[in-house]
Amino acid sequence: MSDARDTRLIAALRQVVGRRHVLTAPNATARFRHGYRTGGGAAVAVARPGTLVEMWRVAQACAAADVSIIVQASNTGLTGGSTPDGDDYPGGVVIISTRRIGGIQVLGAGEQVLCLAGATLHRLEAALRPFDREPHSVIGSSCLGASVVGGVCNNSGGSLIRRGPAFTELALFGRIATDGTLHLVNHLGIELGDDPETILHRLDTRAFDAGDVRPSPARAHDDSYIDHVRDIDNAVPARFNADPRCLFEAAGSAGKLIVFAVRLDTFARETDTTTFYIGTDDPERLTELRRAMLADPALLPIAGEYLHRTAFDIADRYGRDTFVAIERLGTERLPAFFAAKARFDAITSHGRAPLSDRLLQWVGKRLPDHLPHRMRDFRDRFAHHLILKVSGDQAAPTTALLDRIFPGGAAGDHFTCTAQESAKAFLHRFVTAGAAVRYRAVHPRQVADIVALDIALPRNTRNWVERLPSQLSGDVVHALYYGHFFCHVFHQDYLVRTGTDPIAFEHALWKLLDARGAQYPAEHNVGHLYVARPALADFYRTLDPRNQLNPGIGHTPRARCWSDHVADG
Repeated sequence: MSDARDTRLIAALRQVVGRRHVLTAPNATARFRHGYRTGGGAAVAVARPGTLVEMWRVAQACAAADVSIIVQASNTGLTGGSTPDGDDYPGGVVIISTRRIGGIQVLGAGEQVLCLAGATLHRLEAALRPFDREPHSVIGSSCLGASVVGGVCNNSGGSLIRRGPAFTELALFGRIATDGTLHLVNHLGIELGDDPETILHRLDTRAFDAGDVRPSPARAHDDSYIDHVRDIDNAVPARFNADPRCLFEAAGSAGKLIVFAVRLDTFARETDTTTFYIGTDDPERLTELRRAMLADPALLPIAGEYLHRTAFDIADRYGRDTFVAIERLGTERLPAFFAAKARFDAITSHGRAPLSDRLLQWVGKRLPDHLPHRMRDFRDRFAHHLILKVSGDQAAPTTALLDRIFPGGAAGDHFTCTAQESAKAFLHRFVTAGAAVRYRAVHPRQVADIVALDIALPRNTRNWVERLPSQLSGDVVHALYYGHFFCHVFHQDYLVRTGTDPIAFEHALWKLLDARGAQYPAEHNVGHLYVARPALADFYRTLDPRNQLNPGIGHTPRARCWSDHVADG
């Protein structure tokens, strides 16, 4: 795109959102152009609309200028799918940041909720708390400040076994036609009129009443997942990014639509719960537990989070400051903290490992021990750890089952957590992904990069522990294994040794996973790390026939109208 055309577009964007909300300087745009864990590239500008109407007008200006468009919510993804990847985009890239559009509207008595483009998960949890309801996901998986719409667009899974991937058929979105015109599609099931700006203004101001919200046969969550995950002899994984069960318009769209709002079901809050901490050196015993609980409809747990000893140790040493910050400040203040951290790094790092990470690691080393004594004891005794949360009425039969499978001693052991131990155990699991990023930042001479995979194993898999062949294990400083055990979704982070080609290493891992019948990615979207499988790429082409929205995602073509049809991956 020419400098003159850039200048005209930037002027048009400033007219819509105001000068201070159109960022063009490299330092100002850096935190939007670089992924949380991977990826980065150039951008003509970052536009930050404050209303849905402004977002529509920004999108119209970008569509008319024929720039490539990336709509970004919280930029907490782990595969670089919400940031540019390189500089070779048709017309250049404009990033539309939705962070200022965080509206949440509770519908009825809280059974459903309407989330605008930038609504975050922690704000949704807070909005539903007075109704004793919860969203599909709760904080506790892999990232802070995650957005609701981003979760739907990426089929994110979350840690709650009974709820499956984030999914809805009720959404309001913009679609760019082959001729470059932008169209608004209202599938919210809410009567808002016909004119795009009228529809969006009524949502911005909640200028509609209960009578406008129509009962709809469309699904607002994956209501069949409970039966699906319990099919333990099925060779297809329970949930994965390319699963056709959960690809529908906004759901799984990966930035190939401009999603303005989604309507979602909520869930009754579980207040009477029991958490068990389990340790063993025999992974077959965990397999026995998983199959026994999934086979019994009365024993389906709330959550079951797995953590290997190495991941335990890295989270302990390199996630301690994050753990303490969340524990003392709560999740509400952390997105602002991390935004400030990103601005600080943009000014101070100059291409080096982020200075903030080195400073925070120095602080973390000096913090007092943050983990309960019983967790530390299990860390010393066992390689495999499972944090298991069940409903109150399941506590007694679950205890009996655990007593049989993990009776103590070398076979494995378990204990019932206090409320404090439960909170700390899940929080420790939560900081693991960020701890891997911290390790890379403070050991740049040892670590070439992180190869981060999230994989879904077949539901009938019994031998779920990965055994790396010697030719690969020698290339790894540390391998971190953690994940959502009952769904058989695992996060596998490899801190790859300096001198190793991370791309070649990752492709070698893909071959091993293919041989195991795994699907990947499981819940973090293809981003720019994975190749979109043919059916998923076809879904993207259907949503975005002009290929102007997030072009190149999943190693698909970047050219307009998919002219180079064959993927480059």
